[in-house]
Amino acid sequence: MKKFMDDDFLLKNDVAIELYHKYAKEMPIYDYHCHLSPEEISTNKQYKNITELWLDGDHYKWRAMRSNGIDEKYITGDADDYDKFLAWAQTVDMSIGNPLYHWTHLELKRYFGIDEILSEKTAKAIWEKCNTLLEKDAYRAKSLIKNSNVNFICTTDDPTDDLEFHKDIKADKEFKTKVLPTFRPDKGLNIDKEDFSMWVQKLSESTKTKIHNYEDYLNALDSRIAYFNQVGCKISDHSLEEVIYLYGTKEEVNDIFIKGIEGKKLTIEEVKKYKTFTLNYLGKKYYDYGWVMQLHIGALRNNNTKMYEFLGGDIGFDSINDQNIAQPLSNILNALEYHKKLPKTILYCLNPKDNYILGTMIGNFQGEGIPGKIQFGSGWWFNDQKEGMIQQMTALANLGLLSRFVGMLTDSRSFTSYTRHEYFRRILCNLVGQWVEDGEVPCNMDYLGKMIQNICYNNAVGYFDLK
Repeated sequence: MKKFMDDDFLLKNDVAIELYHKYAKEMPIYDYHCHLSPEEISTNKQYKNITELWLDGDHYKWRAMRSNGIDEKYITGDADDYDKFLAWAQTVDMSIGNPLYHWTHLELKRYFGIDEILSEKTAKAIWEKCNTLLEKDAYRAKSLIKNSNVNFICTTDDPTDDLEFHKDIKADKEFKTKVLPTFRPDKGLNIDKEDFSMWVQKLSESTKTKIHNYEDYLNALDSRIAYFNQVGCKISDHSLEEVIYLYGTKEEVNDIFIKGIEGKKLTIEEVKKYKTFTLNYLGKKYYDYGWVMQLHIGALRNNNTKMYEFLGGDIGFDSINDQNIAQPLSNILNALEYHKKLPKTILYCLNPKDNYILGTMIGNFQGEGIPGKIQFGSGWWFNDQKEGMIQQMTALANLGLLSRFVGMLTDSRSFTSYTRHEYFRRILCNLVGQWVEDGEVPCNMDYLGKMIQNICYNNAVGYFDLK
């Protein structure tokens, strides 16, 4: 029987052990998609306690706590921070089989040197040890990044953001990690949402222009793309809750846009025409700027209306959608490819039923001398656990080129989530190691080690080209 989370955790054979410890373990981290706060990086935030560092904004943990019957005041409410931590410790005790159990203890081990199992009984001692360490400068935001061996971070930013914190970070010559913005214009595509007209007004203010029609709107978006590019952005990101494609003329979309900013009710067809035209327009712009486009597909958001009205979005009441995506996704990519304007693109699916759809879709639009131009992104959100990662990588290997994969990302709001890269790397090394053990892959460790290092870091460096 192996010791819980020992040095060879998740590594089940000698080849996997060598691949991880000799090749993967020390590779730097390229975190090309996350939700870290640029402000917290810029101000080099010091966290008052482990609850603030660990639980604030972490809807993964919040969902588990609700499943454990924890009252909302100990999750997002005004309860004392220790009582919130204690409620989390009680939940960890119930979470065996959930990746949170592994992530929690990896973070305690790697960042705080704690090997004890977190539970209601050990909570107080762990609380005190973590909080004592958090008083040190080595546990401020920038130090946590540096000590995690992170070379690149791409945050997620609204087009109306002034990006001043990114500029401040860049001005700190002592901080070597590159922290760059990502252009996330979801609010500008969601014309069917209540806050659309307010967001257009905010865009108008950020560009210091009047937006009366769709042409004005596109010009404003152009302005923000140019500004983001100037600050160092090379990546865009879209959450496609529903993948749609319905062609409309620019004149039609102009009329739809005006109805939208006036708050008038739109038909389903009008919404689809607007979203299709706008995404196509943006995709062409990304190509012109040499950006990578990310499409996150298949979230069913804000399912609990009562809690949405009480707390707002992104608080742990989202799940997986099950709509058909193949034909509209093909249309989106094909329209850009036909006009020779398809940017490098990463496709992520939240529903694992779509793994083989994305795994085959990427093969339709490769080329231009760019290795892995269209990527099947890593296991995302509900799939960034062992089984989900193995399914995603196996599908990619079966249908494409795993060796060209750009690897893992944190998709997190926490500065201690970089252990997810370790978790991924161990799973990757074990997957390849098992193929060797089964005689499916030659035991050429130099070759396999290079492939592992490429997936862990080097492929992302070449793909995003963030010099």
